[in-house]
Amino acid sequence: MEVQTWITAALGGGIIGLASALLLAFNGRIAGISGITGGLISPTRGEVSWRLMFLIGLLGGGFLMALLMPEAFTASPRSTFWVVAAGLLVGFGTRLGSGCTSGHGVCGLSRFSPRSLVATLTFIGAGMVTVALFNGFGG
Repeated sequence: MEVQTWITAALGGGIIGLASALLLAFNGRIAGISGITGGLISPTRGEVSWRLMFLIGLLGGGFLMALLMPEAFTASPRSTFWVVAAGLLVGFGTRLGSGCTSGHGVCGLSRFSPRSLVATLTFIGAGMVTVALFNGFGG
């Protein structure tokens, strides 16, 4: 890996950690994206506006980055079928694991949650197996 890759990864991770800490400090909320999104699907009174603003900011930041630095994005070498299938499996796994990588990996691990450690190790292991299978099949 190039030095620039390590620097940008560290900066990105630091920004994610800072954003999660600020959400917890100012709103008392965990930055679990699946929980935030799920709360919009079946909202509790007074819980919609902050969730909506969070997701608008998250998506808006991605769109803004794509406009300003399109070279930072690469097209998926996989077919649309595999991309949709992967998204559905991630959604299923998120429900099965009671949270996503941001909730368990960023917020849960920083709180020393044993459940989050198991979930994060499962995410990593499943990801490694998936990459090995797809590279082995030439997918």
